[in-house]
Amino acid sequence: MIERLTELMVHSGAAWVLWLLFAISVVSVAIALERFLAFRRTDSEVSRLIVELRKCLRSGDTDGAAQLLQGSPAVQARVVAAGLAEADLGPASAEEAMAAAMGLERKRLERRLLFLGTVGNNAPFIGLLGTVIGVVGAFDELGKPQAMTSAMAAANSLAPERVMGTIAEALVATAVGLIVAIPAVAVYNYFQGRVGAALADAETLGHVLLAHLRAEPEPAARRRARNRHDAPPRAQRDSERSLLASPGAAE
Repeated sequence: MIERLTELMVHSGAAWVLWLLFAISVVSVAIALERFLAFRRTDSEVSRLIVELRKCLRSGDTDGAAQLLQGSPAVQARVVAAGLAEADLGPASAEEAMAAAMGLERKRLERRLLFLGTVGNNAPFIGLLGTVIGVVGAFDELGKPQAMTSAMAAANSLAPERVMGTIAEALVATAVGLIVAIPAVAVYNYFQGRVGAALADAETLGHVLLAHLRAEPEPAARRRARNRHDAPPRAQRDSERSLLASPGAAE
């Protein structure tokens, strides 16, 4: 079994590992560029949105607030727009709607970032695999029995140099793995920070809406329902009016 695995490693070589790392690096660069453009399209000035949203809400211009949020490509605007759509049901409903929208936006922002994290964690091991395959091939060549001739005897004095050169070439795979992994980890951490900052800004903008809703008077529909619940039954009201209208009540 070991002999077969050794033969397979020797015949396959480490070149395919380098090509695999090259392909992974190309995909990682493509994902990084795509995510950069996606985040750039959703960038906005949250401070400006906070000021304009507060102005619309304080003036009672709900339609203007909705247009402001829908006209912005920012993640924060989409989250708060979901809460504003449920504002007529009260602050609790608006808060739950924004929490649901924030979960969807997190999933959208983190799309394909898992691949970058996986590359950062595993590319060094792929490079190490190439190094191991190269070292196995070097020692396999060194251990092969050969008929000793005068020319080969003279060449045997250079055997350590050949082995060290082969091992040095095999170590290139580990170096390439690290070259692929380090930028992938850096880009992954950068975009994770962008995701956290965008969601934190969305939560900040959402508190502007919640503060307005919690400061508003009780919604009319809920107030009518509460009045119906607190009002005495109709039969009780009629009996009270009849008692007040009777002569005995007047005395």
